[in-house]
Order: sequence, then C-alpha cells, then structure tokens
Amino acid sequence: MNSKINTPVTRLFAFFMLFISLSACKQEPAKDTESGKEITQVNESSDPLPSWNDGPNKEAIINYVKDVTTDGSANFIPIADRIATFDNDGTLWSEQPAYFQLFFAMDRIKSLSADHPEWKNKQPYKAVLENDMNALMQQGEKGLMEIVMVSHSGVTTDEFDTIVKDWIATAKHPTKNVPYTDLIFKPMLELVKYLQANDFKVFIVSGGGLSFMRAWAEGVYGIPKNQTVGSSNKTEFDYNNGNPVIRILPQLEFMDDKEGKPVAINKFIGRKPVFAAGNSDGDLQMLQYAASNSYKNFELYVHHTDSIREWAYDRESHIGKLDKGLDEASQKGWTVVNMKEDWNKVYNSDK
Repeated sequence: MNSKINTPVTRLFAFFMLFISLSACKQEPAKDTESGKEITQVNESSDPLPSWNDGPNKEAIINYVKDVTTDGSANFIPIADRIATFDNDGTLWSEQPAYFQLFFAMDRIKSLSADHPEWKNKQPYKAVLENDMNALMQQGEKGLMEIVMVSHSGVTTDEFDTIVKDWIATAKHPTKNVPYTDLIFKPMLELVKYLQANDFKVFIVSGGGLSFMRAWAEGVYGIPKNQTVGSSNKTEFDYNNGNPVIRILPQLEFMDDKEGKPVAINKFIGRKPVFAAGNSDGDLQMLQYAASNSYKNFELYVHHTDSIREWAYDRESHIGKLDKGLDEASQKGWTVVNMKEDWNKVYNSDK
C-alpha cells in the first residue's frame, strides 16, 4: 500500500464511513442467581489490564466489572444482560490518516484496473490510480460513493471475504509501514478479554463495512462474526445452478453510524448494552443508549492524545471527531481514557 497522504483528510472521509457497507488469569467460579450458570471471575491477585497505568480510569473499569459480576451485589447483572458494544475505528484500532477501509477500497480499485483501461483517464478512478488524494476529494460525495460501490460489490460474499483476508495479510499502513493489524490497541484488546472472562458478550458496532470486518476481526479480536454489526450493502441470493451464493450489490442497505448504532443494536442484538466504548461523536448515541440502561452501566471514550505513539486529535478532526461527545462525557461523568497518560502501551509492539 503506497498511497501518499499529502493533504489533511476532509469531511468526505466521514461521508465514506457512512456508506461502507487473552485471559491467563486464574479464575474462581460463582453462580448467576437467576440462571444458576457458573460465572468466571478474574482473581484479584492478577492484573487483568497490564497495559493500563494504575489510576482512576483503570480502577473505575475494574470496580465496575467486580460490582456487576459479584453474586450478592446490589448491582449484579445476570449473564444474559451483560452486553458490551465497542466501536472499531479509533476504538479498537487506529484510524488515521484515513479510515483503513478506504485504503482497502483504493487498493481494490487498483487491482481491478487492468480490466478497465478507461479508468486511467476517468475520475474518480484516475485519482485513485495516481494516489492523488487531493483530486479524489474534489470528486465529492458522488465520486467517493462510486469508489466504494465498485470496490465492495460485484462478487459473492465468499469471494469478498477472501479478497479482504488477502489484503489484510499483506497491505501496510501508508505512514507507519506496518500491517494494519499491528495498529490494534493492546489496552483495548485486554479490556475486551477481561469483559469476556467475566461473561460479558462483546459486540463490535461500527460504521465500517460489515463484510470487511467479519473477514478478519474474529481472528484478531476474538469476537465472533455473528457479534459484529456494521454498515452493509444490499445482497441477493443466487441459487447458482445448485451452488447457492450470496451476491453483494452496489447499493447501500444499512448505515451503522450515529443514530444508526442504537437502531442496529436493537435490531441485531436485541438487548441494550450495559457497557459501551467509542472514540468519536459518531459513537455518542450508542453511549447515550447504554447510559439509559436500568442496570448499572459504563460508558467509555478513547481520547486520542498521544501524538508520539499514535495521533493526537479530537474536536477539529475530520476523522474521529470528538466534540459533542467530549462535552457530554464531562457532564455525565463518563470515563474518558487519555491515551497518553492511561496507557503504558498503545500497540503490542511498544516497548
């Protein structure tokens, strides 16, 4: 992946996202008083979040989990209701200088270009083939939509899954020059595993493409495919002469962003989360929804404050803008993770 990023990312990247379609701790058994099911709880003598610096935010997470999973606690939550929802881009892995799925779409256009020689002189394809982000942005919403639809359709779901897996295994980030999966946040992965060890059912709820995430997220995060919710294209069943397939169509079916996230949670999960984590205003409604739960709940924002190990951005960013959410988190006492101060490691490769 050699795309050059020469200009600030514009609001059109946000538009793009709207349209794209572990535990080594010793465990002690307890009982869910309603179901009688055995609960696994992390031994207090071990640190379930070693990449988190000791402080109020780490303490708040651990205290919350202990409170709602301890038999006899006034805030005990039955296992069936322990639903946790995590955004992906900017929450579980990095998202700068552009959403990683955009780089996939551009690489996909390049791989298809041999069959489309006319693209060399036709926008928006010309801009993609020349790695000209400025020219690509000038194509506006219509141009980006065309890139997304062409790069994410015209194949079966199985074919697309293979295409994405091949890309994620070989492509490298344009500025950090490492595989994209090397840019997963180690502290957040620890948090996912900690919740799972305490019988939380963890879901990804992201504006990113559903089929794109399902191709690799289960192996990387340990979150099953059927617990991934995202934006999606329309699809159709094709009996295919006795070899049934699902074909991806160049039409948007569902947009999983902002108000769409609570709608998607209700539609695809069916239970309101008690734990929700995000990093941008696009996640605000999901956190608001979790905060309305009658069970004790936890809302977490990842605040990108580390310009050395990652990137520093919030209110003015066109990628992962955190403005209204930052204000509401302060007003309501939600946990805001300061990446620079709260994490002793950002990525697994950090010393």
